[in-house]
Amino acid sequence: MKKKTICVAMLLSLLVLPLAGCGETDQSRYENAQSLMAKKSFAALAYSKAGDRDKAIALWHEAGKASVAAGAYHTVGLKADGTVAAVGDNVYGQCDVSGWTDIVAVAAGGGHTVGLKPDGTVVAAGRNNHGQYDVSGWTDIVAVAAGLYHTVGLKADGTVAAAGYNEDGQCGVSGWTDIVAVAAGNWHTVGLKADGTVVAAGHNKYGQCDVSGWTDIVAVAAGNVHTVGLKADGTVVAAGYNKGGQCKVSGWTDIVAVAAGSVHTVGLKADGTVAAVGDNEYGQCGVSGWTDIVAVAAGGYHTVGLKADGAVAAAGYNEDGRCGVSGWTDIKKP
Repeated sequence: MKKKTICVAMLLSLLVLPLAGCGETDQSRYENAQSLMAKKSFAALAYSKAGDRDKAIALWHEAGKASVAAGAYHTVGLKADGTVAAVGDNVYGQCDVSGWTDIVAVAAGGGHTVGLKPDGTVVAAGRNNHGQYDVSGWTDIVAVAAGLYHTVGLKADGTVAAAGYNEDGQCGVSGWTDIVAVAAGNWHTVGLKADGTVVAAGHNKYGQCDVSGWTDIVAVAAGNVHTVGLKADGTVVAAGYNKGGQCKVSGWTDIVAVAAGSVHTVGLKADGTVAAVGDNEYGQCGVSGWTDIVAVAAGGYHTVGLKADGAVAAAGYNEDGRCGVSGWTDIKKP
């Protein structure tokens, strides 16, 4: 089958992309996607291939600012006014974020929460047994990610900072350059480069870092010991541990965003519905009835979806209240 070139004609009223080589079907697929975050990701790669590097990088940085995040045992939501809500296990203080203000993106790890400020600095709360929230000195950060015991920050110049547990080399990212998006798994770190290729560092027992051959990637996600990549044609690739079926995504199409939990993978479709594969012991893959979703996140054993009206849906393990988001409103749309 002839390889398709995916372009986006318009991101709401904000963006106009070069249309040369864009198939009408592919163009309309992403033009009509409900998620502005997704539109930015696809637009970024199109601009990169068209040679407009500055615009591509700016779009990727915007797309990387998550407003919902799912940790191992908790859920975090960024409100439209820049404050933050959190529910779930709070034994380490990871949900003590009610005093945060002026936040533009959030990330959730094993037992810690990370917030990005508009001036490029970073705040954190929760467990710090490995120095995972020693981020007070970071500057010029444009996106953040949180793993089990480590935190990752993407800098404006395309380099990457990391703090926390490093026995598996997951913080060994100091030599990375030209990075436009980052993801943090339990024991590994993933970086998306401006040319659509991917790099990874850290634990690789199950091949979760074997991503060097990936191309045309517009977004990445990292789970416990697996890695997920969203391609420019709306299909998905995955590498790593697959005992629970979390890497069985080869048949997915029309995907515009991805998330990776401990043992499951989530895909947001262009029409606002959601697909999920992998372990479903606690119902974390029970998302087939969701609609009007504009962003997704996947945690330890739960899945979170941000709706177009700013409300939030959640499915999965809830003994600690991590899915108690039904009362959330006015969560910022990415």
